[in-house]
Amino acid sequence: MAGLLVLAAVQADSAAVTATAVLVGAVYAAGSFLPSVGSSQRAAAVWLAALGASWLALLWLTPEALWVAFPLYFLQLHLLPARWSLPAVALTAGAAILSYVGHGAPLNPGVFIGPLLGGAVAVATVLGYQALYRESERRRRLIEELIETRAELAAAERHAGTLAERERLAREIHDTLAQGLSSIQLLLRAAERALPPGSPAAGHIDRARQAAQDNLAEARRFVRALSPPDLEHGSLAAALERLCEPGAGGGPRVRFSVSGTPAELPTPYEVALLRIAQSALANTVRHASASRAEITLSFMDASVTLDVVDDGKGFEPGSVRQSSEGGFGLPAMRSRAESLGGTFTVESAPGQGTAVAVSLPLPAGVSV
Repeated sequence: MAGLLVLAAVQADSAAVTATAVLVGAVYAAGSFLPSVGSSQRAAAVWLAALGASWLALLWLTPEALWVAFPLYFLQLHLLPARWSLPAVALTAGAAILSYVGHGAPLNPGVFIGPLLGGAVAVATVLGYQALYRESERRRRLIEELIETRAELAAAERHAGTLAERERLAREIHDTLAQGLSSIQLLLRAAERALPPGSPAAGHIDRARQAAQDNLAEARRFVRALSPPDLEHGSLAAALERLCEPGAGGGPRVRFSVSGTPAELPTPYEVALLRIAQSALANTVRHASASRAEITLSFMDASVTLDVVDDGKGFEPGSVRQSSEGGFGLPAMRSRAESLGGTFTVESAPGQGTAVAVSLPLPAGVSV
């Protein structure tokens, strides 16, 4: 802009042209230092109007000012929205052509082609740059989303791994340490009964039995501490009822009910039944397209059963195969049930909904 203004003033060799060129330069410089011009379309439009008016005055004095139209094209395209910038470019090109003709210069194709071609180049350059900028921004946002998603996925995997390890430790402590201590306590009771009255070993056996009882209680506290968070603040029934609360993503209406007299179950039983209910309900939400589902927890004389029934589209149970997209839920549920000596069944048919049932035998000492 400065070079073109100096060129116009030198070639015109006129004090009026020089003063007007200085005015155009001053208006241009003022806009460069005003922050509102770059942040407000209204301020940009006012500044461009003042710059355009001073340029028209210079154009009135000398046809050499028509070359200033080229940087004006870029300013208009950069600061104004498309519905205003394109007409402004056309008017600027028209003013340059009319000025050249009005000053009596000889007509030739260059008089018309020059300003129009300059405007077309400016439009193509600015629109191309804006398209590249939008694509760059889209890619930047996509990369940021991918990074955030990867971080969330890593956190979810760590959380899932932590929960799985806690469940495994709870199951191992219950099945090995706790059961072993319980057996030791029973054997010490039997040894205590078999001792003759007044035996000096009776005190040692009693202290050993008390130590085994204390350690068994401690092991059970470890098992409870390692149980899933859903079971930390309530019973299995309460955890299953919270599982049926409506979620943010919609899904089927889920109803929960308890049959029989609830009994306190060992932690591995509660963990297994809760995880099976979660997995079955997740399958219902993800695959069944159901409108209703029901979870029933039943306590019977010698067993506890869990039923998850939905009215979804159903499937052929024998046709389910594991793949990279899923198919692991049913085998995992079956494995959980069978690891506790229970049974797992699935009843379904296309268009007839699905029923998942698991039955676990009540361990000795648990009565309904």
